Amino acid sequence: MDYLTIKALHIIFVVTWFSGLFYIVRLFIYHTEASQKTDEQEKQILFKQFKIMEKRLWYGITWPSAILTLLFATMLLIKNPGWLTQGWMHIKLTFVVALYAYHFYTHRIFKQLQKDNFKWSGFYLRMYNEVATVILVAVVFLVVLKNSISWIWGVVGIVLFAVLLMMAIRIYKRIREKNNEQ
Repeated sequence: MDYLTIKALHIIFVVTWFSGLFYIVRLFIYHTEASQKTDEQEKQILFKQFKIMEKRLWYGITWPSAILTLLFATMLLIKNPGWLTQGWMHIKLTFVVALYAYHFYTHRIFKQLQKDNFKWSGFYLRMYNEVATVILVAVVFLVVLKNSISWIWGVVGIVLFAVLLMMAIRIYKRIREKNNEQ
């Protein structure tokens, strides 16, 4: 395969992997919130449906995309080993390792929910979901800007972005609580 074909496939599977990661945690939130329903029959119907949706997404899209992303990334690095000498690539690979750690931890949550073991609140899962967003933003900026910005400003920017996301989640939580009171 030529370089551009491999690069296109890598980008496609990065997109589908992130889509799966974002949506699976959203399903976890709905699944967890279904556990708070008072109607037992409604709860069991929702549990069954969420488990099916989670399993199909996780094993049909997210896991294959994570594996194919790694495969095509490895092929890109083999075709262009000089990238491994560049600082921006070291930082990117650190974020990629963090993303795989996030993926494996998400798998752990998936397994717990498949057994109706609800350890996490909807609020925690909303916060957790933003970890992938922060990693995505960091990696995209690293790949696009490479060495054209100061690492200090990059770190400051990503921290500010994470703080803004967390504030938005807290505001959203307050709005939901206020609407539920009415």
